[in-house]
Amino acid sequence: MNRAVALRIAACGILGLGAALLIAALLLSTYTEGKIAKIPLDLDATLVSDGTGTAFNPASLNEERFVIDRDVPLALQEQVSVESPSNADVVTLQVGSSLRRTDQQQDNGLLLAMVDTVTVNRSTAEAVSSESNPGGAVQKPRAIDDDKPPTNIALPHEGLAYRFPFHTEKKTYSVFDPIAQKAYDANYDGEEDVNGLTAYKFTQNVGYDSDGELVEPVRYASLYEDDADAEVTARAAMWGVPGEPDESITMARYYAAKRTFWVDPVSGTIVKKEDHGYHYYAREPLKPEVTFVDYTVTSNEETVESQVAAASDERDRVALWGRILPITFTATGLVLLVGGALLGSFSLRAESALIDPGLDEADHGFFDTQGIQVPGAEAKTEKLPTQRPSDLPPDRPV
Repeated sequence: MNRAVALRIAACGILGLGAALLIAALLLSTYTEGKIAKIPLDLDATLVSDGTGTAFNPASLNEERFVIDRDVPLALQEQVSVESPSNADVVTLQVGSSLRRTDQQQDNGLLLAMVDTVTVNRSTAEAVSSESNPGGAVQKPRAIDDDKPPTNIALPHEGLAYRFPFHTEKKTYSVFDPIAQKAYDANYDGEEDVNGLTAYKFTQNVGYDSDGELVEPVRYASLYEDDADAEVTARAAMWGVPGEPDESITMARYYAAKRTFWVDPVSGTIVKKEDHGYHYYAREPLKPEVTFVDYTVTSNEETVESQVAAASDERDRVALWGRILPITFTATGLVLLVGGALLGSFSLRAESALIDPGLDEADHGFFDTQGIQVPGAEAKTEKLPTQRPSDLPPDRPV
């Protein structure tokens, strides 16, 4: 194999590699990124929010009057895990949430508890359902000493649940509230820095208007068969309301909330959240009489740091496959294509030179420096005749 053939083979290989890199870059920026930009299947996080509020004292159930304490420390905890069914397209999130008074021990301070399960699309974060999977469920409450396996109550979800979509936009999204059992709008409200990450801010009102006024509270949907916590009958003295002390009064429980989400726009991860919830008993929806709990809690620093780190990891993963590698492959592919074309051209001229050796001469210009002729190299040297002694003049000594 002569040198020209070897150069031609090398040129073809370089051209092929360059073309392959360009195709890979195209696939990475379209098909592959869509496969990568999905909610991970290994989510396992504990999210904690701290704050204060007005809360019912459970110990007062055995007293003469319900006791409502003000400015008590509260903590909202959410345990997020992945359950079945989860696959390449959907993921099922199970979120156990509890609100408790931290100034009381163990279950004495428990105010709210719920285990919510929802199946969402891994790209859009929207709830999905099918004939075999209603798209969501809540766990039926159990007594502390109940040893029976937990049972679920079907609760079809709609809208977003616990995440926002990848490449979140500056618009209004519908976000499901498992307590109200309904989706409510979360409106875009600007950008803010959260631990060095630029996050989109969304606000959601449940039962409140944009000014924070109570306008349409939700009647609490009990998870008990007898609606024990949704409607309570007690003496007027127990409620602490005017009237005959022994008068029996029945009040319904109502719920309203206002939430603020700070969302990483690339991964859709909620990196920070503020919750204001209001549960109260009343005979008329818009006339609260007895507060069960009125609280405002915000993600603590540890939770914010862990969520920002998780969002950054997902950002890096998406950027690697969706931007960095495609750009690198495109640049490398173009360089290889140009280099392969030049090498192929050189191999053809080299092969022509081997076939026609005359191409090596200066007139063909193959090895000539850009066609520049060097006169000194082309000029013929003029030979001067050597004079013999007999040709010297007579008067010149020899």
